Amino acid sequence: MVTASRRSMEPGQIGSLPLPRCTANWELPEVILETMDILFRIRGGLDLAFQLNTADETSAKKAVKYVFSDLSTKLSSNVLVLRICHSSVYVWPNSSMNTVPSELTDNSVCKEIIRFIRFDQEDETKRKLAKKKDKKFQDTQQIVNVDLMLEMTSPLAAVAPVIERENKRHHYVNLTLPIDVVVSVSPEEPWRNVRNLLVNAIHKQLTDMERCILKYMKGTSIVVPEQFHFMLPGKKHLVTISYPTGISDNQLETYRKELHELFHLPSDRPYLRRANAYRFPDEPYKDGYLRNPHIYLNPPVIEAGMGDLEAFTDAIFGGGMLQSGRFFKGYHGGGILAHTILGVAWNEVTGHTKFLILDPHYTGAEDLHVILEKGWCGWKGPDFWSKDAYYNLCLPQRPKTI
Repeated sequence: MVTASRRSMEPGQIGSLPLPRCTANWELPEVILETMDILFRIRGGLDLAFQLNTADETSAKKAVKYVFSDLSTKLSSNVLVLRICHSSVYVWPNSSMNTVPSELTDNSVCKEIIRFIRFDQEDETKRKLAKKKDKKFQDTQQIVNVDLMLEMTSPLAAVAPVIERENKRHHYVNLTLPIDVVVSVSPEEPWRNVRNLLVNAIHKQLTDMERCILKYMKGTSIVVPEQFHFMLPGKKHLVTISYPTGISDNQLETYRKELHELFHLPSDRPYLRRANAYRFPDEPYKDGYLRNPHIYLNPPVIEAGMGDLEAFTDAIFGGGMLQSGRFFKGYHGGGILAHTILGVAWNEVTGHTKFLILDPHYTGAEDLHVILEKGWCGWKGPDFWSKDAYYNLCLPQRPKTI
């Protein structure tokens, strides 16, 4: 982010759009998956309930391992059921059974599942701002949301229940494991293979959650693992990490260092902090604030390609941009207004330039339509800047941390 300023500012928030600030939670840019793979996102809760005869950590860890083994056995049986959201399709992934057997066979390509889903109508803002051929919105239809369930009924004959009562003090543990699995598969992949991939991914996450619980439990106190998905450089698919709830990012720094080494990530960028987790298109931020209103803008009309801020700032200083972007030359000092530059597009030959500007003076509601249509965020040409004023260029530095 580059801030062009004509007055001194304190970092903070004006209205509901945040000004740049240097914090440890460096926010990754919005990413759109490059491939046209179908993303299966499986969510649900698995009950983890057991009792402890003794209140020591060793016994608790043995009990945790036992109950996870029991869950794994269940997930390998036909009690595991996957419901394709917004459809009438139920799948028993450990067998070839589903509720549309004649239309979805083991040999069907997995993209066939899309036609059973009734997608919600896009909201009014997206219909106004998006083109029908916009790739960002095509990709949202490649996400298949799936509910994870365990079948309670059994085809076996009913048996009389047996009730036992034991007069003894017990330490009872009861919690719900939040499953959130993402699997990326080719649209042409046979459904038989996809079923196996989905089950294997659920088992892998179960193992990750068990490891997380055993790593961070103290005595008989058990943390609940929470799943976060990350788009990492050099990776085509999302990477999922289990973090323990109730433990801060600062306390997890050592674990993140291990993960950075595992994924060959640089040690000066916080790729794996919770705040940098991937956000799915249909997943709003909990605080209700807009993060990236500019991703819904049409590309600027300019003869040459886009440039990133790093290359642009190099050009301002490595002297080339000072010559081709002539309106910047000699701008310094102070004034009365401030704007935030989110991006730059320029023609290296002609010097034609446009800036992606966010106006921090906006104080209205989180209304994407108003912000874009009224020009609070948009692509501006050189005439946007006053030629009889001097400008400061404030370049907030990205913190070097994990």
